[in-house]
Amino acid sequence: MPVSSVVRPTGHPGYSETFPAVEESAEAARKLVRIALATWHLDDLEDSGVLIVTELVANAVKHTNTRSIRVVISRPSERFVRIGVVDKARVIPEMVKSGDDDLLASGRGFVLIDALAERWGTDMHRWGKQVWAELHREPAA
Repeated sequence: MPVSSVVRPTGHPGYSETFPAVEESAEAARKLVRIALATWHLDDLEDSGVLIVTELVANAVKHTNTRSIRVVISRPSERFVRIGVVDKARVIPEMVKSGDDDLLASGRGFVLIDALAERWGTDMHRWGKQVWAELHREPAA
């Protein structure tokens, strides 16, 4: 699970693991998010992180024909955690607008991610993409 045996408060890439591109992989992805956040003492971000990774995994499984996905949890700074799902499809996901009829059937995932995350996006690669969302932790008072 941890990429290195040394636990660091920040690091790259943090935690990552490859899973089959099936709905059941969401549970393992949630566990990985919980482990990373607990290790970094960011338990207050757990509920949002678990919902985000669930939606990202579901989107990759439903809308790509890839055999595996990679879940990546990193901490680019003290105040941010990035949760991403990597797949081999080169289609950029879009958030369904609130007036679209499709929102009733599906498409709520990115609406939820948009509400929970500080920001989210897609990094395109020659071989596929990573869809990610960042959670922000307020500095201690």
